[in-house]
Amino acid sequence: MFMAFMEDDGMSPTRISAAWVAVSVGLLLAVSLAEVRAESAEPGTVIVKGVAAGEFDPAMWQAGSAYSVTHTLNFMNDVRWPILPPLLGGVGNIYNPSAVKTDDGWRVFYGGWDTHYGHDRIYSVETTDFLTFTNRQTVIENGPFQHVCNPSAIQLADGTFHLMATSYPNGGQNKPVHFTSPDGNIWNGTTAPYAPAQADTVVVAGYPGYDTADINGTNAVLYDDADGLFHLYFNDFNRKGETYHAVSADGHSFQYTNSAQTWDYRLANDVKKFTVDGQSYYLMGQHHNGDRHWYSLSTDGETFGGSKELAWYQGSEDRYMVSIGWVTDENRLLGYLYGAGAPISLDRNRIFARWLQKLVVFVGDGGERYVGSGALGPDRQVFDVPEDLSIPGHFEVYSEDGSELLFTSDPLIFSSGGIYVVPEPATLSLLVVAGAMLLRRRRGAGPGPRMVGM
Repeated sequence: MFMAFMEDDGMSPTRISAAWVAVSVGLLLAVSLAEVRAESAEPGTVIVKGVAAGEFDPAMWQAGSAYSVTHTLNFMNDVRWPILPPLLGGVGNIYNPSAVKTDDGWRVFYGGWDTHYGHDRIYSVETTDFLTFTNRQTVIENGPFQHVCNPSAIQLADGTFHLMATSYPNGGQNKPVHFTSPDGNIWNGTTAPYAPAQADTVVVAGYPGYDTADINGTNAVLYDDADGLFHLYFNDFNRKGETYHAVSADGHSFQYTNSAQTWDYRLANDVKKFTVDGQSYYLMGQHHNGDRHWYSLSTDGETFGGSKELAWYQGSEDRYMVSIGWVTDENRLLGYLYGAGAPISLDRNRIFARWLQKLVVFVGDGGERYVGSGALGPDRQVFDVPEDLSIPGHFEVYSEDGSELLFTSDPLIFSSGGIYVVPEPATLSLLVVAGAMLLRRRRGAGPGPRMVGM
């Protein structure tokens, strides 16, 4: 496999391939900033594109610790902080994002007070790249309940959406409710926004004391192709100490199966499945309305081992983190969205994003080193640099955990306002076949630097 960097002139992949065939070995395309698309970097910044996480690697996640952030996964804060503020502004309160991969990109469901104050509802917004958001709308009203929130959404292969949420008061407690849609527009037979009914309440047969269970914000749903069943992971505030697991053929009527994890007050918020070399891995994201996130990895989706710390809050704006939702693309985990806010009252939340990316370092010929300071969506890494910077050097690309130096670029000029692109492997293959460029891979390198600012 080969890799190099080139400067972005805004061309389509087809035109990029043609241009590279036309250049000499070792040269990079050079264009003026005026030729770059509207997404060009501002003076004082550099953007490197093509750095999104690759295929899920369980070894990177198994390296963590239960008591501190000891993994070196390169999660970068999105420079838009928050990435999605409430439409109500200062009095708004949105959280619990659940990102569903669709044919056109992602549909992000979330709850709270976005356009309505005081009663939680379910909303959604669409994006192709997490750079722009469209079609922001109310999906589920609160109906007879005071609140309907904490969505956990999935889409099946036939296009059907299933959405699990928390309703309150429902029998005097919080209970999961279930909604389906064949197209994302008609929910439980009604054009959105749908007003829920008591009949939407989820049943979990066999769970002791389900009628009095208090299941608030922990209704993570997963559909597993391996067994053709829906899996529900939940916590009961009246039976603290465990995360529980139930299964269902239709996503509405569940059968309790087992305690999936013994926990220290960590709330299950999302579970995603990945497959590596024929082995299944189930990644659970957890929070506790506090200062950090956790995760737990399972190989069967039924029992999860001890949780490991994922990340702490990043500043005053996200001091109290009230949810977590993974962002995936097929067998890749691109990062996560989460709801968080500054006050301990937990009622002024916004949606933040952290993206798992390759660790990219620019090494100047004079020994200068620049590392990314943030991200702009899952595939762009942002560097803060002096506004007049223009120095020769090369890029080094490390694995997402910083442990392995994967590639080094040909020499280039690192300039303020520049955009550089890591070509797609498929495009590189075409270039190599065409004989246009043979790009070297550095061999025998030791471990790369640890991620900073976790």
